[in-house]
Amino acid sequence: MKHLILPVVMLGAICAAPAQASEELAKKYACMACHTLDKKSVGPAYKDVAKKYAADKGAQAKLEDKVKKGGAGVWGQTPMPPNDKLPAADVSALVKWVLSLK
Repeated sequence: MKHLILPVVMLGAICAAPAQASEELAKKYACMACHTLDKKSVGPAYKDVAKKYAADKGAQAKLEDKVKKGGAGVWGQTPMPPNDKLPAADVSALVKWVLSLK
């Protein structure tokens, strides 16, 4: 039984790492200045974004584009500035993380 504990703990850490890493990216790029996980701030809560786009098969690409180009009008008139300097892999990871929130 003792031999099973370490692999189970390691598997749990590996599965949790992408979510942790993406939240860290959100903090690194100051996304959390305007967004929170579960309450509207300047921008929508990430969980509200996940809920709105849950059935949209093109949401990943659509939201990556929105992060890069910015925009306004979907969640109100407060504009989201473009984030075109962020690495594409980080934008993709951030959007994937947001869409995974329930």
